[in-house]
Formats: sequence, structure tokens, C-alpha cells
Amino acid sequence: MELKNKKVLVTGADGFIGSHLVERLLDEGCIVKAFCYYNSFNSWGWIDSFPKEKINQLEIFTGDVRDPNGVREAMKGCDIVFHLAALIAIPYSYHSPDSYVDTNIKGTLNIVQAAKDLGLQKVLVTSTSEVYGTALYVPIDEKHPRQGQSPYSATKIGADHLADSFYRSFNLPVTIVRPFNTFGPRQSARAVIPTIITQLLAGKTEIKLGAIHPTRDLLFVKDTANGFVEIAKSDSTIGEEINIATSSEIAVGDLAQKLIDMINPSAKIITDDIRLRPEKSEVERLFGSNKKILELTNWKQQFSLDEGLQLTIDWFKNPENLQRYKSDIYNV
Repeated sequence: MELKNKKVLVTGADGFIGSHLVERLLDEGCIVKAFCYYNSFNSWGWIDSFPKEKINQLEIFTGDVRDPNGVREAMKGCDIVFHLAALIAIPYSYHSPDSYVDTNIKGTLNIVQAAKDLGLQKVLVTSTSEVYGTALYVPIDEKHPRQGQSPYSATKIGADHLADSFYRSFNLPVTIVRPFNTFGPRQSARAVIPTIITQLLAGKTEIKLGAIHPTRDLLFVKDTANGFVEIAKSDSTIGEEINIATSSEIAVGDLAQKLIDMINPSAKIITDDIRLRPEKSEVERLFGSNKKILELTNWKQQFSLDEGLQLTIDWFKNPENLQRYKSDIYNV
């Protein structure tokens, strides 16, 4: 599918990956409608940080994916929807699971129901590598069993199956896009890489972390955004679940030491018990297979881990960006 001049809706456009995807789609020549979470401050999240000329290219729609009426209104006239809006923080899902069911499952239902009724050409639903839980084998391919090791991952498993059911029941042109551990500029303070970088740039010499033995497959955000675009372009991806992964892994402790070496080699890692997940909820190993995306699309990884980390550090070093983060507070 040629994306140029297609009218596309991006839910979660105000967030981390969503804002990067909006920029990538503009570069692709799409007509972009950015669905941002309604709030009384008239904030459009990370889109507010765009240059004015880029904001002027967008149609902004404020709403809530939990509301089917607003979702349907936003999707009118669109050819494609990239559904990224979700609650994603795992610790927060432990004490507020109802909100995850409402946003992640009901929100996805609202998207696919409206897409079916309005006849959209493609629906890309965002999943997460957390649906796999701790790897039973590696690399983790799309046939790996699903393991809901947190309320968050359980709701994403539910959303994935719901979207797939609309493909099977109504022939809705759905693709489930499953990024592994994406990082980069604008990432939430609740993620490990911003947690480490902001503490280091604040001059701290004791870096507070949770478990440091789990491994993750780390993907720079521009590679993730490009994965969405290449999956949307391919005619072979409808009805498929597709990982975006690097087929590599690094332990959190080794990642932290790498960042320490890049910013302040005198710093040390200490364990902060409040940041530890319950034992059975911790995902011990994520190492994704990218065989399927390489076979079905023209995607390829463009940024190495070290390149992506340096670009991320450089972004955080900008005082205007760093002041948005509170390194002294553990962000649930």
C-alpha cells in the first residue's frame, strides 16, 4: 500500500512512540490526524514540543479511546488507523487494573468496531513484548505462548485477541504490531533508560534500580516508528502478528553500567526495593525474533544500541528536555 496522501489517524499521538510515528508519517507524505488524550490544560503531550510548522501540518483531535462516540468521530474519513493509545506502566497496573481493562481492552474494541463500521483500509493495533512473559525459548517468535504476568500484560493479551477476532469474524484488515523494548527521546520517566539517564545527569552517584538481572531486547524509537510504517505499506501483513525486535538482548545491569560509563563512570548501582516487581510478575528474559518482519516487509534495523543510547543521552542533556523529568521521584 502506498501511504502518501492517505488520511491516517494515530491514537496515542501525544505519547512517546506515537509522537515519533506522527513525525515519520508526515515524512511519508500522509495526511495525519493526531488523536490526543483530552485534558483541561489543552496539552497535546509531546506534540507540543514540535516546531510550529510541523504542528500546523496536523489535524489534532482530543478525546478518550474509552469513549466509542469520540473514537468513531475521530475515525470518520480516515483510511488507516495506527492504534497506540494505552496505559503501559506495569507497577501502576498492580493497584489500578480496572483502568487498564477500560483503556486497553475497551479502547481497542472501540477502535476495531468503528473501523469495521466505517470501512477502513488498514488497522494497526499496538501490542507489546510483555504479552510473551518470560521467554520459554529464544528468540521469541510470534507463536510463543502468551503469559499474563501483570495486569498490564493481561489486558494487552486481551486486546490482541479481540483485534484478531475482528479479522477472523468480520475480515477487518487488522495487523497486530508487537514492538519489543523501545527507547529514545521523549520516553516516559517510568522506563529504565530515562530512569538511569536522568539520575546520572542530575549528578547522582548512586543510581537506584529494581532488578538488574532480567534481559531486554532494546529497540531505538525511530526503528520502531519505521517498523509501523513498513508494516502498513506491506500487503502481506493483514491478519498477522508481527514483532519489531533486534534479535539481541542485554541485562538491565549491563545496560545501566554502559550508561554509567558514557555519562559518569564514578556512579554505582544500588537496589531500591520499591522498584522490584513481585517475583512471579517479573519478566526475566525478552529476546525477540525479527524473522517475520524481515520476510514480510522492507524494514531493517538502522540504529545500533550504542547509537540509540548516545542520541537519547544527547536529547536528555538539553535542559529544556531534562526539566520535564523528576529524577528524585520513583515514577510508578
